[in-house]
Formats: sequence, C-alpha cells, structure tokens
Amino acid sequence: MSATFTLLFDFIRIISFKLKSYITLMKLRLSLLVVFSAGIGYFLGVKGSLNIELFLIFSVAGLLLTFAGNTVNQIIEKDSDKLMQRTMNRPLPTGGLSVTEAFTFAFICLSISMFLFLYFINVKTASVAFVSFLLYSFAYTPLKTKHPIAVFVGAIPGALPPMIGWLGATSSFGLEPGILFAIQFVWQFPHFWAIAWVLDEDYKKAGIRLLPGSGQDIRTAFQIMIYTLFLIPLGFMPFLLKMTGINSALVALVCGVLFLAQTLFLMRDCSRKAALQIMFGSFIYLPVVQIAFVLDKL
Repeated sequence: MSATFTLLFDFIRIISFKLKSYITLMKLRLSLLVVFSAGIGYFLGVKGSLNIELFLIFSVAGLLLTFAGNTVNQIIEKDSDKLMQRTMNRPLPTGGLSVTEAFTFAFICLSISMFLFLYFINVKTASVAFVSFLLYSFAYTPLKTKHPIAVFVGAIPGALPPMIGWLGATSSFGLEPGILFAIQFVWQFPHFWAIAWVLDEDYKKAGIRLLPGSGQDIRTAFQIMIYTLFLIPLGFMPFLLKMTGINSALVALVCGVLFLAQTLFLMRDCSRKAALQIMFGSFIYLPVVQIAFVLDKL
C-alpha cells in the first residue's frame, strides 16, 4: 500500500513539475499583455455590439500564438539563457523540459491558433498573426546577438497585436490599424532600450546587443528621448481619425509628457536608476493610453 502511495506521490510531483515548467515556458504575464493589446485593437474596431464568443475565440488564438512564439524564442536562446542571471532558471537551461517537448508544445499551440484564426476569424488576421510569429521567432530572436537593429526588427511584431485585433474585428486594413501599430511601434524603442540599459551587464554575458551606438551614454539617452517625443503627436491621431474622443487624446498627451520628462532625467545623468524609471514608465504608459482609447469610444 505504501509503495502505491509513493508511486502516486512521485507521479503527482512529476506532473506538477512539468506543468510549472510549461507555465514558465509560456511567459504567461508577457503573453497576457500581448493579448490585452490585441484586445484593445479588437474593441476599437468593433462596430455595434461585441460578439463575446467570437472575441473569446480570438483571445485564445492570440494567446496560443504568443505561447508558440515565446517557446521558439527560448529554444533558440537556450544556451545564452544559461549565462544570464535573469533567465538561467528557465525550463530549457535547467533541463526541466527537453527541446523536443518545447518544440512539440510550440507546434501544437501554433497549429491550434492558426486553425482558430482561419476558421472563426478571417484570413487577414491569420496571415498577419503568422507573420508576427515568424518575425519574432526567426528574425528578432537570432538578431539579438548580432546587431542592435534587432530592436527595430522586434518592434514590428511587438507592434502588430493591436493591428491584429482591429483586423479580427473588421477584416480590413486602413489608417486606423496603421496608427495603432505606429503608436506601439514607436513605444517599443524607449521600452526596449530602457530594459537593455538596466540589464546591460546580464545581456553582455550572453552577447546580446540591443543598445544603439556605444551603449549607456548620452547618445542612447537622446535617441530614447526622440522616440518618446514622437509618442505625443501620435497619441492625438486616434482622435483626429475619429476613432476616439478628445478625452483619451488629453490622457495620451499627459502620459506622453510625463514619459518624456523621464527621458530628460536619463539625458541628465545617464544612470541605471533613470533608465529603470523609464522602463516602469513604459509599462504604465501603453496600457493607460490604450484603456483610455477604449473608454472614450464607449
């Protein structure tokens, strides 16, 4: 009897460990943020009442696609992840999951995601979503150790979720999804560079090169400021295109000015602390502005 309980306990422990490893592989928090951003685009694109069932299917498809991209990213980076304090405890570097297990998981997630997009949503959404997956997994990820241009390349799939959301709701391109893409595209540069500044020492261990120029200096701080400055006029564009009202434009203006002020502190002293403030500021700016867009449409 005791042997049976021991086997059962060991089985539960192994299953629990594997489940935890898969959850870590998904990068669940990041994945939810991506789907949240896509959901914003979906809500802004909806005309009339929201079809809850269709929106939930869209969200599940987006979540699975993000799981697949995050998994492929970790497969490619499994060796470099071993070298960094921040990533050394991920499932692939520790052996919690094998490459075969991770690849199988990514393939299943991608396949189900594409089926849901194609069958329930539309071909345009599926196509752009698949391009986003390819760019993130097989362009941005390997470029991270080659050249800082990886930030530009990575900003493309990083900015596509709200456009994918708009396409999911409307099945049509245009200026509206274009401006949603533009806002998130420009936002990625201060966001990524601030993270790279804060984690520069860890990134150097793995040979990851994301900071432009010579790295942590006034020129990089200036570039961060310039991209943040562009967010201010971009934040007004949804109002000018009659996607939202003036209230969200004012929210975007205030958030943009506050975000810009943080970059001026970085230009003044080029410190890790100032970069950390920009990093947290970027985490606040985007969801606050996007939520304001949706609330102003209601």
